[in-house]
Amino acid sequence: MGSAPHAPSANGHATAKSGIGSAKGIRWKGELDGVDDDESGDKLPPPLLTWFDFTRSAPSWLVSMVLHLILLLILALLSSPLGTDFGSVLLSLGHDEGDPAGALTEFAILSDAEVVAEDEWVDDVPVTVDVPDLQAFSIESESPPLTPVDAGVGDAIIPVASMFGGRSGAMKKTLLAIYGGTPETESAVELGLKWLVRQQAADGSWSLRGPYRDGGVSENASAATAMALLAFMGAGHTHQSGDYIQQVEKGIRWLIKQMDRDGFVAKRAPSHQQSYAQAQASIAICELYAMTKDSWLRAHAEKVVDYAQKSQSPEGGWRYKPRFDSDTSVTGWFVMALQSARSAGIDVDSNVLYRVSKFLDTVESYDGAGYAYQPGRAPSNAMTAEGLLCRQYLGWPRSKQAMALGADALSTDYNFKVNDQNYYYWYYATQTLHHYGGRPWRRWNDIMRRELPAAQVRRGDEVGSWAPQQDQWGSSGGRLYTTCLAIYCLEVYYRHMPLYQATDEPESLEEDGET
Repeated sequence: MGSAPHAPSANGHATAKSGIGSAKGIRWKGELDGVDDDESGDKLPPPLLTWFDFTRSAPSWLVSMVLHLILLLILALLSSPLGTDFGSVLLSLGHDEGDPAGALTEFAILSDAEVVAEDEWVDDVPVTVDVPDLQAFSIESESPPLTPVDAGVGDAIIPVASMFGGRSGAMKKTLLAIYGGTPETESAVELGLKWLVRQQAADGSWSLRGPYRDGGVSENASAATAMALLAFMGAGHTHQSGDYIQQVEKGIRWLIKQMDRDGFVAKRAPSHQQSYAQAQASIAICELYAMTKDSWLRAHAEKVVDYAQKSQSPEGGWRYKPRFDSDTSVTGWFVMALQSARSAGIDVDSNVLYRVSKFLDTVESYDGAGYAYQPGRAPSNAMTAEGLLCRQYLGWPRSKQAMALGADALSTDYNFKVNDQNYYYWYYATQTLHHYGGRPWRRWNDIMRRELPAAQVRRGDEVGSWAPQQDQWGSSGGRLYTTCLAIYCLEVYYRHMPLYQATDEPESLEEDGET
């Protein structure tokens, strides 16, 4: 394995884990040293009409409307970045009790993705949760608009759908079906959110140390609150809509109360954790503004973006102190904060993003297929996953050889292993491979979607959480840290819109099982 991922988002601690891994020509060796200790219900369907029956019985305006609707749907699917992944489209025309004219009653996008039947859902869970039927659904008007935004910088800009356009409504259900989400993954997310609800303090904050068991060794309420908010928002809940309006409202207001005039939120955090907390809070504020466009949030989002840009180090990244030194771990969180801001319509200086690319050049190996914590160190699995995710958001195409090799390595030698717990690595690899898609994503997700929900606590006071004891950084981040990162992984199908169209694999990659 490689040089230890840098410490959890919650804490900033990093020590490395040694080992050797290989994947299709990539070999990297981790180092034993890291960062010092001072330094995340049954009705039959409506009867189908033949086209002949429909055109005879329906008024001419309805026939025209349906024809135009079909044409528009076909054009939309062909032009959508997700179009190549739809399995089939079902258009059902029939009479509805409230509509004797025979209107359009069902439109469904079906996928070949495996979906677990409702009677096979997890048994004997002491908390009731509602999960959607992923096998068929109707298009709902509640889906947020998919405003195109840009990923990347300069000549590498890639037009993509809004980062957060898949978190609710029909689009969420579509993405779950296409990318392999299951009732188990959604049940686990809901149980996790209910656990977080029970941990929120009266003032709206969350804690790394408790009131739950197995808290972190030090307190960082700013990081804990930001991480909890991101879990709720990742499933489409905001202070304006969803099932957890009160929790999100209280949490975001507490977080913003911590902000000083310069946009700094993490002054109460331990010094070596402040940059993590600041970046995570910045992501939360920018995401919530992007999802709601609530005007009172914009000024706060602009402040944290301004702070992020001014605190960038000369090397092009971020670390524990503003404008001083860089590491891949802290840098990755700030890249996501800036990209979230761009998706929200907040200006980000392109020069800041160029400098991030320059820093990544100094920590890459194998022409960008592997990444280290800092220059001069050996690449690791966690830093490679995080570095590749940064490259994706900075505009690297899916066809780039280094991207293909890195994704292949993450999903083979470093594939999801529940007995080798590293939630930090799982968080970044899940995102990177989801964007990349194809065989690497299927290899990862086929295991992750089964084993991560199975590892969730299902009984007792901590039901809905994930225990931290076996995680490499669990003692530092504690139960809230591991639970939030696990929730992010299981929200990945819709948490961020995919950056690429994963069609055929690059020719340079070998078929599964070949050597």
